[in-house]
Amino acid sequence: MTISGRLAELVVGTEPAALPEATRTATSMHTLDTLGCALAALGLDAVPYVRASYAERGVSGPASVVGQAGGLPADMAAMVNGALAHALDYDDTHAGSIVHVSAATVPAALAMGEHTGRSGAEVLTAIALGNEVSVRLGRPAGAALHARGFHPTGVCGVFGATATAARLSGADAEQTRNAFGIAGSMAGGLMEFLADGSETKPFHPGWAAHAAINAVWFALHGATGPATVVEGDRGFFGAYLRGEEPDLSSVTDGLGERWLTDEIAFKPYPACHYVHAPLDALSAILDEEHLGAGDIAEITAFTDETGVILVLEPAADKAAPRTAYDAKFSIPYAFGARVAHGAVGVETFTDQAIGDPDVLAVAAKVRYELRRYSDTGGSFGGGVRVVTTDGRVFENELRHQRGGAENPLTDADVAAKFTSNAAVALPSDEVARLAAFVLGMSDAPDLGPLAVLRAATVKGGGGLSSRGGGPPRPGPGR
Repeated sequence: MTISGRLAELVVGTEPAALPEATRTATSMHTLDTLGCALAALGLDAVPYVRASYAERGVSGPASVVGQAGGLPADMAAMVNGALAHALDYDDTHAGSIVHVSAATVPAALAMGEHTGRSGAEVLTAIALGNEVSVRLGRPAGAALHARGFHPTGVCGVFGATATAARLSGADAEQTRNAFGIAGSMAGGLMEFLADGSETKPFHPGWAAHAAINAVWFALHGATGPATVVEGDRGFFGAYLRGEEPDLSSVTDGLGERWLTDEIAFKPYPACHYVHAPLDALSAILDEEHLGAGDIAEITAFTDETGVILVLEPAADKAAPRTAYDAKFSIPYAFGARVAHGAVGVETFTDQAIGDPDVLAVAAKVRYELRRYSDTGGSFGGGVRVVTTDGRVFENELRHQRGGAENPLTDADVAAKFTSNAAVALPSDEVARLAAFVLGMSDAPDLGPLAVLRAATVKGGGGLSSRGGGPPRPGPGR
């Protein structure tokens, strides 16, 4: 049987009771986190062009859209909500596959769940299955997709979102396999936004969710897709990793027995994950040694090859980001903000903030050193060396970034992040009700309470706790 056939059998044949309790809980927490990220993005008026484009089309549907009073058809709603979920780069990531998983699967699931009238338990099961597919297809490629200019979230996320949508549509195994085959021709997402700080990256999970729903609808109406879409010579890996021979055994090893949602990392900062461990390592030194901007002679960041590509080169652009989105992919800028202002949060990455001369003065003192942190790509490790003006030298490393499986945030941390983020766009009583619904979704007969998302409003920076941008910072990580 082909890989897509085996994945289709998993999607169709898995009963909700087959999911371990830890996986069900993790799925709920990732759903909560994703909605919080989308609400914060709406409140800060992120990706307004996506929202405006769909709002003016004069169509309606059953699926809720964050910040839009009327509903949209499921595919359109998934596009808007997916773009919002990823717009602040605050959404979860699986380290081994480097996929922002939930930003595609959750919008697809909620939109299709409302479209088909599914229960909360059915929707959570579909999200877990979609997560499984995204992560398993991303693991054999790892950083290789990034190295070739592809965004794993877009090219792998469409398959995960397809699994989610197929499950909720009631598709059978053959229709689901065909939907995977169709989705393979819709996989896309380029990293060229790094060249000038353009904001194309948030489109990727939204488009993956949009494409996935259409792939499923096409398959339900008789369209076919290649059965060898994953492993074929001109299939997913053959095309995107041409000339390499990735080990595809990990796609199906332990399928249905080992669940990977539990491995997906939450983000404590609204920036590229390769910023996080070096930033926490720096924060520990600054706090322990009581250092300020006037004490810093030079800072050296430690990261791996992919980290250099994403957040440290070209050095001139990283030292002075051209756009707010560009700043999210800059270790020098994040270091500068942490030294100059004592925190890095959502307010750090705005058009007004990126020209701060105090921040840029520190950013100009940042260098980097290449190090290896994980042979398997299972985490985003990193570190830092600080040289002071009086000649002292301090080093610190985190082998595993905070928020990942090896250095996890608690459920309370994730809930606090959600509350902080959602409060940008919703009143506190509505934030509490939405959290209670999501965390109790396994017992919900339908997704009716999601209608509160439609009442969310743009509030600029109001309502958000500005210190740290989310969960509390830990003590020293030495």
